Amino acid sequence: MNWIRFIKSARRGSAMLEFAVGAGVLVSVFTGTFQFGYTFYQYNKLSNAVNAGARYASLRAYNSPNATPASNFNTAVKNMVVYGNPAGTGSPVVPGLAPGNVVLTPTFTLAVPSHMTVEIQGFTLNSVVSSTRLNHKPKVTYPYLGLYMPF
Repeated sequence: MNWIRFIKSARRGSAMLEFAVGAGVLVSVFTGTFQFGYTFYQYNKLSNAVNAGARYASLRAYNSPNATPASNFNTAVKNMVVYGNPAGTGSPVVPGLAPGNVVLTPTFTLAVPSHMTVEIQGFTLNSVVSSTRLNHKPKVTYPYLGLYMPF
């Protein structure tokens, strides 16, 4: 009779141990899933912003005679990526993103702009547990379809 009580109390203790081990595993799995999901979400927002900036650059009138864009063109494209509008008002699309992280590279063919490439350089995506450093990612290139007005 005494050993039956011992077995029942041992079961109660093993249930607590199983819960502790199972909870530890589940918390780490949920944390990793959240980390991956949040990083993927932020990267997707950043990718969409770069795509919008490259599209904007490919349609805006280019007012420089060479591959170095004029400051107003460069600023408008960078603002489009960072803030979602060429005026640069509002908050950044992704927290911590600054115009200095955006690189615009026009490609010239036969002395006329043919492509606009926009990329992110030197930006760190901060997530809950870790950080992800982005260099040359995301990167989008569009053919230039805008009006070329060098002067």
